[in-house]
Amino acid sequence: MLQMITWLDKNFSSLQPTRAIIMRALRHLRPADRKKLFSEDIPEMRTAEGRWFEAIVYEMILDLSLKTDLILSVVARGADGPGKVRRAQLGQNGLFYSNIGDIKVRGNGQDLAEVDMMLVDHTGALTFGEIITSPADLKEFEAEIHYKKQLFGYLYGQPTVPFLLISSVDISRTAVVRRLLKEPDNALLTTPTCEDLKALIRPRDLKRSPVRKIRHEKLVSITDIPPRRPFDYKKLHDERMQSIIAAVTSKKGIGELGTPDEIPPIVKKVLFGGLYPSALRMLDARYPIRIKGKTYDPDSIQKQFSKVILAVNIPEYRPIIYLRTRNKKEYLKMVPSKAGGFKFESRRTPHMAGFFLWLESVQPSIGAELTRELLDAFPAVHVPETGMAERP
Repeated sequence: MLQMITWLDKNFSSLQPTRAIIMRALRHLRPADRKKLFSEDIPEMRTAEGRWFEAIVYEMILDLSLKTDLILSVVARGADGPGKVRRAQLGQNGLFYSNIGDIKVRGNGQDLAEVDMMLVDHTGALTFGEIITSPADLKEFEAEIHYKKQLFGYLYGQPTVPFLLISSVDISRTAVVRRLLKEPDNALLTTPTCEDLKALIRPRDLKRSPVRKIRHEKLVSITDIPPRRPFDYKKLHDERMQSIIAAVTSKKGIGELGTPDEIPPIVKKVLFGGLYPSALRMLDARYPIRIKGKTYDPDSIQKQFSKVILAVNIPEYRPIIYLRTRNKKEYLKMVPSKAGGFKFESRRTPHMAGFFLWLESVQPSIGAELTRELLDAFPAVHVPETGMAERP
């Protein structure tokens, strides 16, 4: 375990979050979110509480960083981020701030990852942290952490990337956390509960106007720690796409894709391209498209949707179909159905700026034969049995 992680593991509990710290954390919340901290609407309150807790931990780390030379710098976030941010665009690669100061890693404009905290130790090594308030958030957590370790390891040329998990509840006994803590470069830090922290303030305290920015000798911007390795995500995406197509068309199958190669394992979704009409007809005949109980034939698909895109998630190789609606700016995300074919799962709108722009740039490029070979190779989709009805 690296020295900084070891020091934080031993000394984090020595700093108890005081009223001054948690009041200072309010500066990172928008006025609307501050009002929701004591809201009777539980989902709204929990969301605001989660953002507030992230800010509290950030303020605690800022204070702790002054007590050791092992923490070289703390990456600014929230209110300490820039006043103006760069909007997502195709071709963007690297670290960026969102409009509320969240730290994002973008690849070709798409948000690949978001981290709650970033630190740089005395050797210049990067550490990232995740801050949670509920054990219910752990469903896909382990895979996300391992992906972020791979991503930052690639970007910054680090063989190991330390990870801090900071929680307001005791999650040390959960299976996911036990597995993560077996890795020598990870640590779990625990604070008092959000209920205990909230007891230190009153609703009237939220009416004060907190100072927006502070000066701190160890604060740095993400622009001060640029990736050390050239990062062209679209190029890596296209290399991964060609490796998948080569494996499928050579009849060696998806099993070959688990073999290590020279392509960095940071591409987690491949967009193969738009379907030509022949591919759409094959898709509909072999893998029916169902949206809210209604089955669409090729004519109705072409009438309602202007584009059909085939994609796949990695490493599980779960195929996805994106349908571009004609009457509004949105894509319907279709995923494999247990009854066969594809069913509607969710929408992708301009709110997902970078990914939406990428989808918009995709043009028809794959025909019926390649579409069939790809779908037949992916284990998560299958042809429905004759007479099998769609499950609810």
